[in-house]
Parts: sequence; structure tokens; C-alpha cells
Amino acid sequence: MNKFRNLSDKEIATLTVYSCSAENWQTVKVAEDFSPAFFYNVHFSGEVFLGTYNKIFELPGGVKKHSGIFNCVLHNCVIKNDVFIDKIHNHIANYVIREGSYIENVDLMVVDHLSSFGNGVKVSVMNEVGGREIPMFNKLSAPFAYLFTFYRHRTELTQKLQNLVEEYTIKQQSEKGNIGENVRILNCGSIKNVRIGDSAVLEGTTLLENGSIISNEKAPVFVGHDVQCKNFIVNSGTIISESAIISNCFVGQGCLIGKQFSGIDSLFFANFQGLHGEAVSIFAGPYTVTHHKSTLMLTALYSFMNAGSGTNFSNHMYKLGPVHEGITERGVKTSSDAYIMWPAKIGAFTVVLGRHKGNPDISELPFSYLIESDGESHLLPGVNLHSAGTIRDVQKWPKRDNRTDSIKTDSINFDFLSPYTLSKTLKGIEILKELLQTIDDKASFIWYQNCKIKRSSIKKGIELYEMAIQQFIGQKVVEKLENQKFDSTANIIELLSTKSETGIGGWVDMAGLIAPKSEIENLLNQISTNEFETLAHIQSQLNNLHNNYAEYSWNWAKDILEKQFGKALNLFEIEDIILIIENWKKSVMTFNDLILRDAKKEFNTISRTGYGIDGNETDKQLDFETVRGIFDDNLFVKDINNQLNKTIEMADKLIKLLT
Repeated sequence: MNKFRNLSDKEIATLTVYSCSAENWQTVKVAEDFSPAFFYNVHFSGEVFLGTYNKIFELPGGVKKHSGIFNCVLHNCVIKNDVFIDKIHNHIANYVIREGSYIENVDLMVVDHLSSFGNGVKVSVMNEVGGREIPMFNKLSAPFAYLFTFYRHRTELTQKLQNLVEEYTIKQQSEKGNIGENVRILNCGSIKNVRIGDSAVLEGTTLLENGSIISNEKAPVFVGHDVQCKNFIVNSGTIISESAIISNCFVGQGCLIGKQFSGIDSLFFANFQGLHGEAVSIFAGPYTVTHHKSTLMLTALYSFMNAGSGTNFSNHMYKLGPVHEGITERGVKTSSDAYIMWPAKIGAFTVVLGRHKGNPDISELPFSYLIESDGESHLLPGVNLHSAGTIRDVQKWPKRDNRTDSIKTDSINFDFLSPYTLSKTLKGIEILKELLQTIDDKASFIWYQNCKIKRSSIKKGIELYEMAIQQFIGQKVVEKLENQKFDSTANIIELLSTKSETGIGGWVDMAGLIAPKSEIENLLNQISTNEFETLAHIQSQLNNLHNNYAEYSWNWAKDILEKQFGKALNLFEIEDIILIIENWKKSVMTFNDLILRDAKKEFNTISRTGYGIDGNETDKQLDFETVRGIFDDNLFVKDINNQLNKTIEMADKLIKLLT
């Protein structure tokens, strides 16, 4: 549809007969093979370009409609081939509508000024009163947003990132909106200053204003009934439905938002799910989930987080307003009616039960339980390492990736044990050992960060943390040696050697991307000194960090090994390697046993309560087994046992080869 011509007198006459009119027929341009046959009751104003309309749309129920334009006002529009438009109650102004799109029963579609379509809108994430505002843009990723949000003390960095986003935003500006190919817009209200990508479906949407829907054929976006979105960007594969309301929000790929959920000034990244509840000024990293009514998520960082029903986070203490922030590191879960008063920092993979007002900072004690008892916070370090529920979550995350786009914006590391979490456990061991030394001989507990820790819990925590490190280190050694041929100690040492030192030291979790602190620091310096000209260059570097995780994590593991054995890797003997593998096998067996014991609680007598409602104990047992199955046949249990068998087989095989 590259060449256009003026309408012929005959075509104008035909259109007039079909109740069409124009402010000026000379500004209506048509394709060479244009036909006026499928136009009725259309008014044209400004410059309008029309294509050819031959496609027949088949609707649900078997109804067929021929492409064409009916019952609407078009102003300054380009309507490309095979488009259907009907029942526009006000008008369509300043839009390019691309091939194969279907638009029916819409109140208004308009671009009324130079618009950037949601790009550049500042989101007051983490702090309602400001200070961490981040301008969103179409290709915003969780790691990039992490840099922008949490390094405000580096003013040169912040200014550089701000400048790059502004440059990108300017390039997005246009006085015309775009409706992509094969879009469906049905029974909608007002669509104002919105850009819509290919294959998107809008059905019953009430209001869309100042935003972008980044949809494509492989990962279409669906926006449903009574949804209201203002100042927004919605990425591919996302579903927003059932009266959801979002304002000043970025929504990443593969998200699900619905059932009256409301979000304000928040960032929602890949596979976020928000149903029923409310979010205000949150940074929701990948796989953050809130499914329940009366759940309020406020001013905090979340990642791989699951909020129980009625969970409430309080962001101010009634002094200077809602100024406090919270951090929940990856994998945190809360029970029903849990409460945390910010500021607080909750360690990775910690389960929170009850109400906690003491502003705890327990980030150096991950994999814990934080429990309320008699109004006090009690901490059980490390016990979540062998929770069946946590392991099940870790297993299901990769399987529940809703992103079907060929380009995945967020780099997501799914590892349960990683240099990030295990650096925390190493620090946790130090903390717990210091607590053991300082606790009074007659005391049964000690206070740490406004939390009570029992003496027995300290000892158990140290034991669990040490096993977790053995499991990770051993796994990394096994990964290096399996499927390799070796015939000497020197050969083994060569396989375990590293080409660089990158990865030694601290690590960070950038909302899904796990990377060495040293490499993040290098990246920050490069950005601050203008070594990157575009946002794409920065994102490319972040992707490289993700892709190099295996190399960097082995470097970290090797360094820990050398510290544990008190000698360099090139001085290791065969016996040392065998010991590492034996410790790996032992730790995996111990953890798996604890996990299966935890899982077996779901098959005990209490779990059978309510089954066999009108029968005897035999009926209760049979009813339970019919509905729930038996322990040994449970898929999770089978998977754990299969993993254990593989571990034992691999360990025994390597030890045999080494001896």
C-alpha cells in the first residue's frame, strides 16, 4: 500500500450514496485498487489514507463480517488493508491502523498531542513520597530497573541513566498512534494516546490512556472487561482482566493481573501475578505473586515472593508519612494475616508467620522461619532449607514461565543455592557462632535484630548452613567432572582450574539476575563514564553477566574450596576430591530425607481430617487415598527420590573412577 491516488468522481458519488461524507474529498487518498463497496456512514476529515478491503472475518459462533469501514468518523488516519471498523461512537483520530485489525463498538480512539505513549513516565517506586522515581520505557528490564532504583547514592550513574531514557523517550514520540496487525478491539470505552502492538486483544476495556501495549504474534497481550490503565506500559504475553486498575505502572512479560487488583506507581516484572489485592510503589521482581483479597503490598522490593491472604506491609510509623522502605530478598513467603512494619530486611527464602513490628534485618540469615509468639519475633535460622513447600516452589518456577516471546527481557536465574544465597549463609555461620559465644550459659535464647533465637536453633542453623555449602560446592565439582575423561590428579586439577578470578567475593541478586559485585561495580563505572551510548548497550552487558553465571559461580566455589582446605587447588590430592564428593552425597541424602519427612506430614492422620465424611476409619483412609493418592506415588516425592538416586549413582561412579 505504497501508492495512493485521489478518489474518482464515481467513487465519491458511490460513497455519498452510502451515507459517507468528507470535510474535503481531496484529502482522502486511496490505494490504486480501492473499492468503495464496503463503506457506510463514514465521515472523513483531515488527511485520510485508505487501502483495500477484501478479507472476511469469522467471529465466534460462525458469524462472518466483510472487512470495511462503517459508522464512524475518521480524522487524520491511515487505515491499511483488510481492516474492519464499525460503531465508533465518537471518532478515531490520528491513528495508523495496520493490516487485518478488527475494531468494533468503541467509544473513542484518539491521539490528541505529541505523545511518548507511556515512555518517560516517572514511577515513584519503593517510596511513595519520592526519591527513587524511575522513568519507565518499553524495554525496561528488572536488572536495569534495579540499577536505576537502588544506586541513587551514585548521582553520576543516575543522571546518565536518566539521560539515556530521555533520549529513548524522545525517539518514541509521535503525533500518531499505532494499532498493529491483526489486533482485536471490541466493546471498549476510551483509548487515548495509546500504542498497541500486533495481535493484541482488547475486549470490554473501560479506559486506556497514555500507554503502550507491546504485543506480538508469538506473545499477544489480552486486556479484558472493565480494565482501566493510565500511564502504563504492558509487555508481551501479559493478561490484564476482570476490572483491574493500574496507574503509573510498568508490566513486564507474561504477567497476570486481574480480579479487581489495583496497582499504583509500581514495577511488575516477568511472570508477576496480581489478583484481588493492592500494590502501591512496589518493585515486584520476577514471579512475585499475590492472589488474595485484603493483601496489601507497599513500598518494598519483592522477588520470587508469595504473599499469603491478608498479608499487610506498613510503610510508615505515623511520624513523617509513608517514607519507609522494605526489602524481601528472593523466595520470601508470608502466611495468612502476616504483617511486617517497614523498614525491615527479610533474608532470602524466609517464611514469615504472624505480625512483626520490630524492624528486623535478618538478610544475613537466609532460609529461615520468622515466627510470632506472644507478640515477639522468633527466628529459626536455616530450617527452610529442608521445607518441601520451598523445594516445590523452586521446581515449579521454570515450568511456569509464561513468556512466549522470542526475546526475554528479564534475565532470570532460578538457582535455589547460589553464590548469592550461600555468601549469606557463610556470613550467617559467623553470626551464629558469635551468638553462641556471647549467649549466657544459663540462657535458652539470645536477641538478634529484635528477634529471639533459641540456643538449639543456633546450633541447628549452623549445621544446616554448612550442609548447604557442601551440597553446592560438591555439585559444582561434579558438574565439572561428569562426562569428562581423566587419568591423573594433574588432569583432574586442570578440569577444575579457572581462567579468571571473576566471581570471587560478594554477589548481588538484581531482581532475578545473580552476578558478582565486582562485575556490577565495573558496569556502574562504565555507565557513569559514558562508555555506553544506548540503553541497548547496557542491557547487552547485563545479559552477558547472566550468560556467564556458570563460569563466575564456579570461580566462587573454587575460592571457597581453597579456603576450606587451606591450600590452593593445584595442591589438592585425589583424596580431597573424593572427600568433596562424599560430603556432597551425604548432604544431598540428609536434605532429601528431611524434605521427604516434611512432605510426609501431608499424608498423616491430621491431613485425613474431613475425608470419609459419613464413614468409618477405613472409609476415611480410602477416601483420602482416592482423592490425594499415597505418599510413595506422589509426583513430588517421586521426583525427590529420582534426584537422590541420580546423586548417589553419580557420586559412586565418580568415586570409583577416582580410586
